[in-house]
Amino acid sequence: MANRTNYHSHCSFCDGKASMEEFVEAAVRQGFTAYGISSHAPLPFSTFWTLNRTKVPAYLAEFRRLKKKYKEEIELYVGMEIDYLNPEQHPATDYFQHLPLDYRIGSVHLIYTPAGQIIDTDTSPENFRKLWKEKFQGDLRRLLETYFEASMRLVEAGGFDFVGHANKIFYNAEQSCPGITEEDWYKKKLSDFFVFVAEKGLMVEINTKAYIQKGCFFPSIRDWKILQELQIPLVVNSDAHRPELIHAGRAEALQQLKEKGFKTVMELREGKWQEVPIV
Repeated sequence: MANRTNYHSHCSFCDGKASMEEFVEAAVRQGFTAYGISSHAPLPFSTFWTLNRTKVPAYLAEFRRLKKKYKEEIELYVGMEIDYLNPEQHPATDYFQHLPLDYRIGSVHLIYTPAGQIIDTDTSPENFRKLWKEKFQGDLRRLLETYFEASMRLVEAGGFDFVGHANKIFYNAEQSCPGITEEDWYKKKLSDFFVFVAEKGLMVEINTKAYIQKGCFFPSIRDWKILQELQIPLVVNSDAHRPELIHAGRAEALQQLKEKGFKTVMELREGKWQEVPIV
């Protein structure tokens, strides 16, 4: 089935709600030609949503078992979604580069407050509003600029295949202060980021996770024009945390891309990223 691929999903090795095999079974049932598991990579501290470093061997072993078991039915790939946190924690470090992964996703969830505290920007609008009021002394612009600074450092460090949910923060920003992402300074930050991505030859993910509940993609549809102008290759992923959601929003995203003049997306085929038509 055309364009039935997904390379961003989270199983029970991190914050996913089902086993790795249950995701693979769902992909086979739904006629996927390729599927990737990409648990949240270990951080230097313990969290409920990331893979524990001690569990990485088991994560890779389970993937190898499933790849062998389902080799006649689907192409399986293993990756990780790796956060940029600081110069010691990002996708290009020796630890992540030496892991036998098929691909790596570079993402920003965490940023530092002015006081040096780490906060998670990928949270509910209510908690996000509390964070910028309390941790950034009510300065939402400073929080957003900090997010883009971390995003630029992620791209500078490199070591990954595609940017995960770029500009995801726009949703919470708009919920806190409607219109802020239309301000010139914000649009300049976003434009500079995508230009840098293009210069580094990276791909960008169209993340469909929020489409069903929030009616939006990450990056937002309004951002796609600059992706098109810069000819940045795109990967369409659902960022699924439940097996039943592995295709959620993908068909809609692909249709929107097609209507806006995009001709191709990127898919892994026989272990290599290839440009394939949107059909």
